[in-house]
Amino acid sequence: MKRKWLFFLCCLLPLLGCSAEVAHSAAGIACDTVVTVTAYAPQQTVDETLRVIADYEALLSKTVEGSDIRRLNHAEGAPVEVHPETAALLRLAVEIGEESEGAFDVTIAPLSAMWDFTSDDPVPPDPDALTAAAALVDYRNIVIDGNTVTLLNGAEIDLGGIAKGYIADRVAAFLRQKGVRSACINMGGNVVTIGTKPNGDPWTIGIRDPNGTPEQSEEVLELGEAAVVTSGNYERFFIKDGVRYHHILDPKTGMPVSTGLASVTVVGSRSDLCDALSTACFVLGEERSRTLLDRYGVRAIFLYSDGTRIAYPEP
Repeated sequence: MKRKWLFFLCCLLPLLGCSAEVAHSAAGIACDTVVTVTAYAPQQTVDETLRVIADYEALLSKTVEGSDIRRLNHAEGAPVEVHPETAALLRLAVEIGEESEGAFDVTIAPLSAMWDFTSDDPVPPDPDALTAAAALVDYRNIVIDGNTVTLLNGAEIDLGGIAKGYIADRVAAFLRQKGVRSACINMGGNVVTIGTKPNGDPWTIGIRDPNGTPEQSEEVLELGEAAVVTSGNYERFFIKDGVRYHHILDPKTGMPVSTGLASVTVVGSRSDLCDALSTACFVLGEERSRTLLDRYGVRAIFLYSDGTRIAYPEP
């Protein structure tokens, strides 16, 4: 069994070139993944990004004691005052839930909690238990009034499909405030680039070959300032009785999505949007994703398990 977050080179591989200026890097583990920040900036500035990441993880993680999300999930339906940024992120999550017709749903926590992809002997959940948990999943059970959030009907939140993208955006904003004009942030497959390399060369981002090793790229994108996020079914999975189960779940059933896709890569200007949309598009499939991609003005690359590649919109 492969576990997604233990790979240093995940779905996206930033390939840094040489420059006359000096790049500094910082690396750490946050949000259950390896994080690397490389910037043409003083080492102290780059090191400070790890503190920024830790602060946001403490705010948005469902497992960190005292976080907004943990408090919400344990409030038993009572209203909870949250940080303004938490409220704003939840508004975005609800919006994408609506636009994707529930393909992206941050109230998926009751379902995701039933799957253990890290066990030495993982097994699929009981079908009746999945059905009962699926009845609790509905983004419309998140009620937001200013900075007060209420979860209705037993809903619980898991921001795993959007939080890393949001945090990567916040790290980029922090670096820009420090005057950094060239950087690459990688949060386990969520990549944000600032500007170009100092010599004017674009950043080269490799989209992993779903049928290859983590180091093998199916395609290389040359980008200036952008956000790139991949959702793939090839990192966290297990095989039981000849059936392969992966971690991208259909919010309506709790079962792994079966659309023939191996990965979806979304490219845009905001990592939070790309993060959520990559999951939504994986659930919807390529054809049903087109309206959603048009709605947000982003592009996507769909890689199928049989090797088929579809880009939308076409270059």
